[in-house]
Amino acid sequence: MARLGTESAFEVLARAQALERGGTRVIHLEIGEPDFETPPHIVAAAREALDRGHTHYVPAPGILELRTAVTAFLERSGRLRTTPDQVVVTPGAKPIMFFTMLALCGEGDEVLYPDPGFPMYESIAAFSGARPVPVPLREEHGFRIDPEELASLVTDRTRLLILNSPHNPCGSVLSGEDVEAIARVAIEHDLVVLSDEVYREIRYRDTCPSVLDVDGMAERTVLLDGWSKSFAMTGWRLGFGVFPVALVEPVTRLIINSVSCTSAFSQHAAIAALEGPWEPVTRMVAAFRERREVIVAGLNQIPGISCLEPEGAFYVFPRVRDLGIPAAEVAELLLVRGGVACLPGTAFGVHGEGYLRFSYANSVERIREALAAIEVVSGEVAHA
Repeated sequence: MARLGTESAFEVLARAQALERGGTRVIHLEIGEPDFETPPHIVAAAREALDRGHTHYVPAPGILELRTAVTAFLERSGRLRTTPDQVVVTPGAKPIMFFTMLALCGEGDEVLYPDPGFPMYESIAAFSGARPVPVPLREEHGFRIDPEELASLVTDRTRLLILNSPHNPCGSVLSGEDVEAIARVAIEHDLVVLSDEVYREIRYRDTCPSVLDVDGMAERTVLLDGWSKSFAMTGWRLGFGVFPVALVEPVTRLIINSVSCTSAFSQHAAIAALEGPWEPVTRMVAAFRERREVIVAGLNQIPGISCLEPEGAFYVFPRVRDLGIPAAEVAELLLVRGGVACLPGTAFGVHGEGYLRFSYANSVERIREALAAIEVVSGEVAHA
């Protein structure tokens, strides 16, 4: 148990809610979930599935109809051509991380992961018995992996490389040149890649390159995706992985030993999401684009703070190092003095020091209120 970490977002949310119960007004920019309702046609599909009696066990890797819908969606969107027998559906996307690392990694192995990055990468790698090895994401490189630095961190014990694009917490997106160079490293050193693409549909440019675009990478890559972010379905707990053939059976065994299967009725809702109208996703991304413009412009007007424009997801990762105190202290002051809940960059790894993460999954009005409060608190810090 000592190897397992946690997600600070839930801890900050609990503190913020406690302050609210005491009468403090808090603007929530800490939690990483869309603030939109699940589209009605998806909810209707779940109700219909319940009415039809889809309330029993189903095959461990998922119902064939959904796995077929996933392959059609991936091919239709130009991402990957695969077969239903390589698709595994899980209750949320985190099990894909768990099962991949438990199936592949053990004592003495090493897992390369982005830092700053989703904290579960390090936590689950350590839990599997492997040694987590951070790959620094630097602001001067747009918070993208530097392939040369990545190559320098590979050893004869490296087993797995984790990629995340669009990226949480930085909002960065790998370029075509990035994925080509990263793929060369993976092939040269015979690495398996876990490509976390759960934010892929929330992007602000037409393309979102993936290592799966590179010839030969499908045989050594686990694609992780799900419904939580793209369709505002975080509480539905629905994810999927596309696995190299050799990993399908071990991962299926892990499902049987842990969760048995993913709930039957929710899988029919997942089909409706993939095959239904795309307009709710387009509308949500357009709203995020507007909010992105407001929060980036606002942060860059505050003395002591600078912020790159993210290319995907719904997070900004502004630099606050010039305020002269650790990021965790800045985040604490913003919460208790300004009523703005956010996360310090160190919640995402040691290389996040000097930065904060704000989720702009909130209204433009609340974001503007938050910016005003941030400006006041940062001014107090600068003159302290």
